[in-house]
Amino acid sequence: MLIPGTGKFGRATTQAKAVINSHFSNRWIVCIFLASIFNTSIAETFATVESKPISELWLNVGFYSRHFQKEKGFNNDNYGLGGEYRYSTVSSITFGEYYNSVKQTTHYAGWYWRPLEIGPVRLGMAAGGMDGYPNMRSSGWFLAVIPTASIEYKHVGAYLMYIPSYQDKLYGVISLQMRIMVF
Repeated sequence: MLIPGTGKFGRATTQAKAVINSHFSNRWIVCIFLASIFNTSIAETFATVESKPISELWLNVGFYSRHFQKEKGFNNDNYGLGGEYRYSTVSSITFGEYYNSVKQTTHYAGWYWRPLEIGPVRLGMAAGGMDGYPNMRSSGWFLAVIPTASIEYKHVGAYLMYIPSYQDKLYGVISLQMRIMVF
């Protein structure tokens, strides 16, 4: 807020600017990170993936996460065990558990939908439920929709997910999940 007669901004405005700058720089970090991983030009266009029935089972051992609020001391090594059954070229169901960022066990179940591609990268979302975050519904189950990008080569794959901060309940993070196809 402008302090009358001084031409200076007060504490509230300085804090607001810091928050805006922090969120702005986090968004740029995400954009640069995604662009460097995908190594695509802006001129490339999205292609839709034809939905065909398939039957694949993938396993993962949790996530590695990079939190935007480093000073809060979150756990970045989110080990666990999960599975994904892919029933079409664009859709799959997922389930599992992991040791989350606030050092609690999280259970999850959901659906992946990846209808777009840019070269070898598939884009879409994960939608489902999870628990284990004390500030979110007292560690109870809640619904989430998370943007995802994935890449696969033969029997290995990876998901990259961006989870924005939500009030003082969930904290912003980029997570990487490595997985293997077992059949």
